[in-house]
Amino acid sequence: TYSIPGTTLLNVIFVILSNNVEFNQPKVQDKNKLKHKISKSAFLSLAVSILAVIFLFPGNPVSNFLTQKLNISYVEARPSWGATVGITKSVLKSNPELKVIANFGVGYNNIDIETATELGIMVTNTPGVLDETTAELAFALIMSVSRRVAEGDRYVRRGEWKTGWEIDLFQGFDLHHKTLGIIGFGRIGQALAKIVRGFDMNILYYSRNRVENSVEDKYQAKYMDKDALLSQSDIVSLHTPLTPETRHLMGKRELTLMKKTAILINTARGEVVDEQALYEALKSHGIWGAGLDVFEEEPRIVSGLLGLENVVLLPHIGSASVETRSTMARMVADNLIAGVTGKVPPNLVNNEVLDRSKRKN
Repeated sequence: TYSIPGTTLLNVIFVILSNNVEFNQPKVQDKNKLKHKISKSAFLSLAVSILAVIFLFPGNPVSNFLTQKLNISYVEARPSWGATVGITKSVLKSNPELKVIANFGVGYNNIDIETATELGIMVTNTPGVLDETTAELAFALIMSVSRRVAEGDRYVRRGEWKTGWEIDLFQGFDLHHKTLGIIGFGRIGQALAKIVRGFDMNILYYSRNRVENSVEDKYQAKYMDKDALLSQSDIVSLHTPLTPETRHLMGKRELTLMKKTAILINTARGEVVDEQALYEALKSHGIWGAGLDVFEEEPRIVSGLLGLENVVLLPHIGSASVETRSTMARMVADNLIAGVTGKVPPNLVNNEVLDRSKRKN
């Protein structure tokens, strides 16, 4: 029994197929043709494709036939509000044959890890492949908000640009030599620090654990407490995991500490920011602007944010590059295949499950 959201399986199937098909570059005269060679491991794609039929189209005649013949159970977990499927305690306990949950992403706060471990269910994720990609998007948001890119785009599309060049049209702020405060100085935070060094930005950081001196020296980053960082930074970028301690890490008090010309960027988790408090700060111009790729109750957004010009809103696409999502899909496939063939998945989250007698064979 396997549990993967449908969109994940589509990506997995595509990647397994493409990974096992060798596309040779054609000669000039054969420009519109591609030669391909199917390797033996492509047979595995058939198995995963069968699972896709079952998971993506439950209830149809083909799915019912395959389910009965292969003795496979379909696990359906629908989110109420949220971009990720919630694998809750009730979902886990209602599927006694469940063996593996292959999560398409790094964060796994959408899964009840404790219950999964108790039931002997392996949980996997896809770490270490989206650091630079997510950091790039964070920087894209920084650029977009500081130079008012999205505002200018909407202005042109509405047909309001009538006078040509104007001295004060959509003036924003320079980034070079400004101060960037990074909250959460892990792999993604450090990847962002690497990017902004090219702009001669001053880098401050706050993290649960201070990094080694060699890492600070590498990025020329200075550690300081959160409140001091908020008050001194021109841009604050969030890169923390969601935990009980980081929920609403940025609330009304913290937003008040920021400069009125400061920008807040969130590509971490929506609940790290008190969305209502942020709306109020933006509306009252308590801060200059914000760039958000994640929200508290995705895809629902605090209605007021949609009407503000000083915030850029994205639909949770931090890792959405062709290269990164393809790599993630391969990792999901590797985790899934290892788990269902009696091996330890390469990206097992709950290692304690290996010692549990309840683990299913």
